[in-house]
Amino acid sequence: MKEKIIRPIGHIQNDFKEKFGIPRQSGKAAHLLSRVVFYPPYNEKEAFRALEGFSHLWLLFDFSKAQTDGFSPTVRPPRLGGNARVGVFASRSPFRPNGLGLSVVKLERVEFCDQGAALIVSGADLLDGTPIFDVKPYLPHADCIETAVGGYADAHADDCLQVDFPPSLLEKIPHEKRAGLIECLSQDPRPSYQDDPLREYGMRFADFNIRFRVREQTLFVIAVD
Repeated sequence: MKEKIIRPIGHIQNDFKEKFGIPRQSGKAAHLLSRVVFYPPYNEKEAFRALEGFSHLWLLFDFSKAQTDGFSPTVRPPRLGGNARVGVFASRSPFRPNGLGLSVVKLERVEFCDQGAALIVSGADLLDGTPIFDVKPYLPHADCIETAVGGYADAHADDCLQVDFPPSLLEKIPHEKRAGLIECLSQDPRPSYQDDPLREYGMRFADFNIRFRVREQTLFVIAVD
């Protein structure tokens, strides 16, 4: 059988300029907005007819910055401390056989302009520039399974930090970006195996470098450059 080649139909634009700091799952930073732009001919208005009747969408994308040579059957999930191994198919690791990712986002609106259609979405966990392969509606009656079990991930589903963001530093961030940034920080961007209260971390967000330390269950922002 002839192999099928899939190509991007567009890409995402947002404030995540590097992998460090991106929420580990979609929806964890619900206030963060992203824009999905489409390439011709996929940006034609007719392709989006009736889409606004759906509140959420599935994005099928390329883990474009996590390409590796060869196949590893096991990975080390960050939420297990980066030490315990599980099968790659029992994880959401970006290091996958075909590098495909799937995330659900909230559709805020569809925009049309001379360049075609674009989607404004919230809650994405994708790096700026990530290639998008497809968009599909999220169907609550089919996609939400109330009795589903999350395996080892359930134990860490509610892990969250308090964020101490001094007002003088927060004022440097545009007002419309503040809530989303705080949500990202509360998800603890650090690798799970690092717990040094004196260590300083830097996270790129939009045009800023957010520097912080973590002590116990509180993240302290110490500088915004």
